[in-house]
Amino acid sequence: MRTWKGKKYWLVGASDGLGAALARKMSAAGAHVVVSARSEEKLKSVVASLPNEGSYQTVDVSDDASVVKAAEAIGRIDGIVYLAGVYWPFSAQEWNAEEANAMADINFTGLVRVMGRVVPQFVTRDAGHIVVTGSLSGFRGLPGSIGYTASKAGTMSLAECMYADLRGTAVDVQVSNPGFIKTQLTDKNDFNMPFIMTPEDAADHMFRHMNSNRFKQSFPTLFSWVFRGSQFLPDWLYFRIFS
Repeated sequence: MRTWKGKKYWLVGASDGLGAALARKMSAAGAHVVVSARSEEKLKSVVASLPNEGSYQTVDVSDDASVVKAAEAIGRIDGIVYLAGVYWPFSAQEWNAEEANAMADINFTGLVRVMGRVVPQFVTRDAGHIVVTGSLSGFRGLPGSIGYTASKAGTMSLAECMYADLRGTAVDVQVSNPGFIKTQLTDKNDFNMPFIMTPEDAADHMFRHMNSNRFKQSFPTLFSWVFRGSQFLPDWLYFRIFS
């Protein structure tokens, strides 16, 4: 069981949904959470809902200067959870360049920007906790998911790279891959979403994982078997099934 009392965690992408629910969960456990996103009004509302003392710092993860400014303002932290993400569903036949670029820039490159300001301080101190939010969709390419699936595959791969490098140190790296969560992002979907979770249920799963010593978690478990198992299918069969 991880010790939370007195620890300072930066939650990036925590103005609503899973991020806000996880912030409340961590605050109740005793951590000082610093919630970040672009909307100051939403962040103020999240801080007001925390069971214990917390704070906020606005940040735009698609902007280098904004990330640098936020990291400097927050200062020393014990852990970070990256939850920032945007999503628009469309296929290659309906390619939207602006939306595809935004998904790549916020979901993946934003993670790289933030880690560039956090990982070096953790390595220097030989202490820290890094949590990356991936997605079940990131295990293999999916139809109608230009931008999102690729960006999540990138986040999951980056988490694996950091874990490979840091597993012998006191810097803990974890990745959590959720399925469908009822948020303003999934409200855009016009298809059936099996095993869809509330943000609170997803936060419970994620927080339990953060209290463990395991690197990777994919949930809901039964639903995750579909995506994890798909990695073992030959291309001709996989694309016949999933397309």
